[in-house]
Amino acid sequence: MNRIVEFYGHTVGTPATDWARILQDENCDFTTQRCTKNRKSNSSIMIGTCSVLHGKKAPKPIIICPSRLAQQKKVFVACLGLLTGKLPGDELHLIPEVKIAGGSVDYFLVAARGTAIIDFVGIELQSLDTTGTIWPERQRLVREFGMTPSDDAETVEKACGINWKHTAKTTLMQIHHKVETFQNVGKKLVLVLQDCLLDYMRKEFRFSHFKDPADPAHALHIHAYNLTKPQDAGYALELARTVSTDMAGIAQCLALQANACWTLDDLHRVLAEKMKAETKIGTA
Repeated sequence: MNRIVEFYGHTVGTPATDWARILQDENCDFTTQRCTKNRKSNSSIMIGTCSVLHGKKAPKPIIICPSRLAQQKKVFVACLGLLTGKLPGDELHLIPEVKIAGGSVDYFLVAARGTAIIDFVGIELQSLDTTGTIWPERQRLVREFGMTPSDDAETVEKACGINWKHTAKTTLMQIHHKVETFQNVGKKLVLVLQDCLLDYMRKEFRFSHFKDPADPAHALHIHAYNLTKPQDAGYALELARTVSTDMAGIAQCLALQANACWTLDDLHRVLAEKMKAETKIGTA
């Protein structure tokens, strides 16, 4: 059995799927843009793997590409309640890849009235990192579709595994570097991940001080999603639970100290420069 569950945003095993067209287009069905998950040894080749089965007794689908979390923009809609001060008719912008003190934030969900920013929420999407490579299974899957895959040479690379420890620690470290900026300006940062990754974090790190469900006053909110497969349909994201903490909570979790950060004026300036017609996603 091939471990790949979703390929270029489509569930493997779904009847009447035009895999030849999908493989040729290399488009991600979740972002409606070209897949960005390329092979490390050849950046011109897209891997296209969104989720894989993991586990021996009761294997479950594990998300290995952050773009997979963008399905139907559910994770962004779930953050709308964290925006304050918005009025009916205010514009909503979803701005990708904004650099701040501590690193780059995947998305900013911004409520604006004309060129004036009313409020914003930072959003980070985190999938599971892998060890080894999924490439041999990806190639076998393409052959199962009746096609000859690109770069058809046999490989002897280490089989794909899930790197729980590295993903969890790296994620929390990165969030620690960024959340201070949000807390100091009275804003929220949302970490979106799969529920199994949150379960691992709670087991391996100090999470007893996190509030479950999330406390609206906290700067850091974690939205954990599970991946469910409705009958006769593909897999869908479902918000499972929310937890939260503040800047000190993340530092306590990792036994670290906090760093310097930006001001609210700094963030408003950067976001205002990036607000364009193509970032607008609707009105409040």
